[in-house]
Amino acid sequence: MFFNEGGVCREMLFPEFEAVLDGVVGLPDLADQQVRLAYLLISPRREVRAAVFFHLDFDEDGAADPGWNIPLRQLSERGGLGMDLGGGPIRLVCRSQCPVPWHQMHLWDPEPQDLLALRDAAKRNHLGLLGEEDEASMVGGAPSRLSMPGRQGPVATARGLPGKDWNDEQRQKTAHLIKRQRLHIRDLNHHHEAALERLKQAAERQLRALQAEVQQLRDQLRRQQELNASLEVQRQTHSEPLERAEAEMARLLALQERERGAQADEQRRIRQALQERVDELEAELSACEERDRQGQEDVLRVRHEQEQLAARGVEQALEKLAALGLTFVVYHPGAGHLTIPLQDIARYQENPMAYVAAKCSVSEDRYRQWLSHFQQPTCEAVLPGGGRCALPIDRVDSPQRFVTGESGCCSRHKPGGRLRTAG
Repeated sequence: MFFNEGGVCREMLFPEFEAVLDGVVGLPDLADQQVRLAYLLISPRREVRAAVFFHLDFDEDGAADPGWNIPLRQLSERGGLGMDLGGGPIRLVCRSQCPVPWHQMHLWDPEPQDLLALRDAAKRNHLGLLGEEDEASMVGGAPSRLSMPGRQGPVATARGLPGKDWNDEQRQKTAHLIKRQRLHIRDLNHHHEAALERLKQAAERQLRALQAEVQQLRDQLRRQQELNASLEVQRQTHSEPLERAEAEMARLLALQERERGAQADEQRRIRQALQERVDELEAELSACEERDRQGQEDVLRVRHEQEQLAARGVEQALEKLAALGLTFVVYHPGAGHLTIPLQDIARYQENPMAYVAAKCSVSEDRYRQWLSHFQQPTCEAVLPGGGRCALPIDRVDSPQRFVTGESGCCSRHKPGGRLRTAG
């Protein structure tokens, strides 16, 4: 049975398939293809009993691969159980179920629909295989009543002639089928005998090869035994010097081990002495660090006392100047001239900007922003390229009227201006 995408596409008896394999018959429509085939054994009831699914290559002229050689009949007899196609489980041989491993690469795995297609093809019997009913009709003689498709009752005679001619024709067809089946059986027997002879020859060749391999292994074993005997004699000859050498080696190893132990003890004592010295140095270092810390604290304390004394001297001097009627006046943009009382001198010295911002009733950060704007009244907006706009803008003279993010921008970059532009 030949398969294509639609299922079974061609059927032939095994002798015809052998003619294809021998190159007697070509199949040009299968040129340069690898075809899926199935070898079947069909019972007299036209039930599939065994199936072998294999590949066959055809060259560009449609000739089968001359090197193809798969024992289909032997594989079908050794196949495992497969699907039940009406007459019980079949004997199945495919890629995943192959009794001979080296033939596995030339097989393929069928789908359930492929097996059902084989069952239907066997039932259709396009090859004209004889079944049980055919044999019964031949053994029991001509039936008393024969039915034709679409008609009932005995065969009708044409123009009043009796049905004897039709029976003779049927007998001739039956005899032809019997002769064809006998030829098929004879071809099968010849093929089986030839295959059996090939198997016998292969078995004899394999047996001779195995016997030669066994003899080679025996020769190798004999040579190995002779070599072992020679080595044993040499071992007995050299055993005493070897034992003395082993004893001397053991003595040297023991001496080396004792020396290694003494060296380890000496190294351990040295490490212990070094560790003690390191601990002493670390203690001295800690004491030095403590003395340094105390010295730094003393220096800071003395410096603080000096600063307090200096500040006290400055305050006393300022108090004397204030008693003489001296006032302290400073000028800052946005605040004008400020008279600083004596009690605010220290606060002003600590952070003049914060002091002036408080006098202007704004925060220190806002005063600093206004002061930067006052000193350089340009747009502070950042352009997409990373630079500043820097267009001249109107100066805001008072910190109280300065609005962060708006007073420092030109009309184009003011938040209100952007909203109007977007609208």
